Amino acid sequence: MSAAVLIAAVVGGAVFFIIRRLFPQQKAAMLLRYPADTMKGKTVIVTGANSGIGKALAGELLKLRARVIMACRDQQRAEEAAQDIRTQAGPEQGEVVIKHLDLASLTSVRQFCEEINQEESKIDVLVNNAGIYQCPYTKTEDGFEMQLGVNHLGHFLLTHLLLDLLKTSAPSRIVVVSSKLYKNGHVNFDDLNSENNYDKAFCYSQSKLANLLFTLELARQLEGTGVTVNALTPGIVRTGLGRHVEIPLLAKPLFHLASLAFFKSPLEGAQTPLYLACSPEVEGVSGKCFANCEEEELMAKATDEQAAKRLWDISRRMVGLAN
Repeated sequence: MSAAVLIAAVVGGAVFFIIRRLFPQQKAAMLLRYPADTMKGKTVIVTGANSGIGKALAGELLKLRARVIMACRDQQRAEEAAQDIRTQAGPEQGEVVIKHLDLASLTSVRQFCEEINQEESKIDVLVNNAGIYQCPYTKTEDGFEMQLGVNHLGHFLLTHLLLDLLKTSAPSRIVVVSSKLYKNGHVNFDDLNSENNYDKAFCYSQSKLANLLFTLELARQLEGTGVTVNALTPGIVRTGLGRHVEIPLLAKPLFHLASLAFFKSPLEGAQTPLYLACSPEVEGVSGKCFANCEEEELMAKATDEQAAKRLWDISRRMVGLAN
């Protein structure tokens, strides 16, 4: 056996073992079935809808005759994705609208929301889906650590600027895509922007925990308005989210095989956000987190009301919303 083959076998076996240990009970999602006109007449915004879970979700909503606003950073990729989902949706389908949104730019977020508020009479569902995972240390246009900026702060501002329209559209829903990796982080209030130390895995987990704390506090503030907000953890899904993760070249084929065995497809990953966007079962439910279309019990750090309020106040200042 050549040295290269031996190394590939050892490294690949290690990768396979690690994946199996990290995700031992990943279960395939049941694909939901709703009446074809379930979302007819409803407008849904999906951020990051050009790929992965977002694209799969947009496609399912289009089949249910929703008006889907694909909020994406890359116009060309969004147009290609829109063509794909139109083709797959069949003759009886909703409408697709493509809008530019760069969550790493607060200016872009404000411009997007200004257009939506001027052009749309209502928003029935806002799905905060877009995200970035374990990227090298970079900052957003406004000087925020990239994962915190895109995954939390960009969506934080987006949601705030659309709240009035969501309230006038009530009953309406907000869906926040988090991750089970929130368990590996905490909110470092002493260095929220990671100026003193940067650990890409920790910063991702911190941003996903921030999603859950945002959901908790927003639900409290929206009580009685007819607007609900719930989070979800989709599990590990075969998407481009992990493009920044370095995998040894020799291990990539085995990693690909392992992903086919243990990871969900984008369509499977889209089932829980679809459930939260469409299902009558969660009408009026707010402030919860779901996995595989069932309510999920969270760790105490994700249900800490004081931490949620503190993060809320800091986030408002960071995005320029403080009074």
